[in-house]
Amino acid sequence: MTFGRGSEAPAATHREVAEAWSAALAATLPLPRSEGTRQRPPLTFAAPLPVGMAVERELADLHLAQRLPAWRVREAVCGAAPGAIVVATLHDVWLGAPALAACVAAADYRIALADDIGCDAAAIQAAASRLLSAATLERRRPRGDGWVIYDLRPLLAAIEIDVRDATRTTLRVRTRFHPERGAGRPDEVLAAVAEAAGTELRAAEIVRERVLLAEDLTGAAATLGTFDALAT
Repeated sequence: MTFGRGSEAPAATHREVAEAWSAALAATLPLPRSEGTRQRPPLTFAAPLPVGMAVERELADLHLAQRLPAWRVREAVCGAAPGAIVVATLHDVWLGAPALAACVAAADYRIALADDIGCDAAAIQAAASRLLSAATLERRRPRGDGWVIYDLRPLLAAIEIDVRDATRTTLRVRTRFHPERGAGRPDEVLAAVAEAAGTELRAAEIVRERVLLAEDLTGAAATLGTFDALAT
């Protein structure tokens, strides 16, 4: 299924959202019984939901213990969705298809900058271009009581300036998911752009527009900003 969530959603963790949705679904749909300790849960997501962030085109798998009419499944899924989640589409897929989490390759983000930024769009684009041309981008992120140093460059696929809205500067960022390095985070990309531009940049809003599977990166949807045109 494809679903979205508005910025007004409660600041719940991914685990809290998954558990609440699964519990509500178990009351209305025939979910597989738990057998053993390594069984995949009935509801799984392509990528963890960022806490407190609006999302627009998220992907999740729901496994049922028996086949049901699509209308009944949709009714139950929509009725059980927690925390401002709105289900857009449901598709019947092959039971033996790979798990979504094993196929997710990237994510697209829309970062609307605060109105009081002290840097114009051209300077921001120049800074973004320098980042994309760099061989490495050493960054650090908090871990426990200290910091860990990592290379952001393998997790960064694209940065563009969205010029369609003349009233606000918006960055469109694509980050990668890596099985060992983890996933690139939009706030860390914004911080790297700010440092490269030599100014302070603050986000008024960050939205994850979609997650992309490996197969998506080989077609027309590989281009930033094309999903809305392809969705219907």
